[in-house]
Amino acid sequence: MKIVIAGGGSVGVAIAQDLVERHHMVTLLEQRSDFADRLRTQLPSVTVVNCDACEVNQLQQVGLRDADVVIAATGDDEDNLVVSWLSKQEFGVPRVIARVNNKRNEWLFDESWGVDVYVSTPALITSLVDEAVEIGAMVSLMDLAHGKMKLAEVTLGPDSPAVTNQWTLDELRLPDAVRVVAVIRATQPLVPQDSMRFLEEDHVVLLVRSDATEILTGTFIKP
Repeated sequence: MKIVIAGGGSVGVAIAQDLVERHHMVTLLEQRSDFADRLRTQLPSVTVVNCDACEVNQLQQVGLRDADVVIAATGDDEDNLVVSWLSKQEFGVPRVIARVNNKRNEWLFDESWGVDVYVSTPALITSLVDEAVEIGAMVSLMDLAHGKMKLAEVTLGPDSPAVTNQWTLDELRLPDAVRVVAVIRATQPLVPQDSMRFLEEDHVVLLVRSDATEILTGTFIKP
């Protein structure tokens, strides 16, 4: 795939390196000319372009219309929103991913600004902290489908109904709004099976409709 990344900071560089190793064609846009020169040496397999990713004419010159994915990865939320909007509205890029630097700005990163998926670094760090200390509670890992779905995790405590009742996955009778994606047991990832029974300290990874999280209470979470 042809992927364009806006922002040559540490985040953009790390993403570019990873994507090149996965055999994608990567173009990295960096506004500061001295940084762009340095990145050309540091990233020989990446096309580094010195340009302002918030300017339509400069995006035209880098061929943004041919991109499969645009990643707005600058350290400025306003810039990331502008890049996202231009990518989607002006160039019709199929998939736009944006970085959120300030958690207070998350609500802006939706389809009205051209964002298909946003990644909030502060929210992710908070989730990882919650994951380490929260047992018997849902921890939101990521919003999907413009916030309509959540990727979430529940670490089962000894009083989890699924544990105390020794229910199998089939016996939980989960509605369509909830899907068990994986179960991590003692560092071993398990593929969910209808006959699977749940144990204390299981990490249950779920795909949940955002308006249906209360369903987890009474199944994985004690009421």
